Amino acid sequence: MPDSPRSSGNGCVIRAREVRKTYESGARKVEALCGVSFEVRAGEFVSIMGASGSGKSTLLHVLGCLHQATSGLYELDGVRVEGLDDVELSRLRNSKIGVVFQQYNLLPNEDIVSNVALPLLYSGIPRGVREARAREILVMLGLGDRLEHKPTELSGGQEQRVSIARALVNNPAIILADEPTGSLDSESGLEVMSVFQSLNKIGKTIIQVTHDRDKADYSKRIIHIRDGTIEAEEAVGNVRQAPGAGVDFSGTSWGD
Repeated sequence: MPDSPRSSGNGCVIRAREVRKTYESGARKVEALCGVSFEVRAGEFVSIMGASGSGKSTLLHVLGCLHQATSGLYELDGVRVEGLDDVELSRLRNSKIGVVFQQYNLLPNEDIVSNVALPLLYSGIPRGVREARAREILVMLGLGDRLEHKPTELSGGQEQRVSIARALVNNPAIILADEPTGSLDSESGLEVMSVFQSLNKIGKTIIQVTHDRDKADYSKRIIHIRDGTIEAEEAVGNVRQAPGAGVDFSGTSWGD
């Protein structure tokens, strides 16, 4: 990857300036993001909130280097993203970010250890190490008795925990989550919020997209997006705390 300017050292891990994303469908152009500017500091838990079609998922995909912005400046932990090719974007994403999808995106014919270990394959880590690390995270997330199961043999809440484990396996500093509780019942949704709050306590930066104010109140700051623009930002005055003891990541490589 070519040398890139680093951040100014003020703790900012996400910096967007006038970010635009335009999709073309034949002769028609759709501007999904219309000049978005904001910052996220290391260790924050931020929700991006908006209705369907507001541009919040597009924004998350740009932040996760899954899509490139059409114009504007985007820095990920000080690295200027514009101009990077697909290989460079993949390397950057793999080293900095873990992504949790609403629909899980798990391989149905592989057991959950293989699903979680998959990102490590692209890092050249030996199979035994990959699988040991995957098992460690799955056990921490309460799935130690399901290690030989395939995703189709799990509940929705368990599948989402597998998805979170896969996002954590490279020990990224930033977790991006796209409607992580959208397909879950209320109890499973609270379990996911508990995991995110536990991760935030050990210093992980969490950015979740949601349309649900209740789930947004588990974060510390909310960015409201509407029609591709940031409408407002607010600090959450009374952060909700997920029930239970959460997940203890301390004392492991994930809590370092």
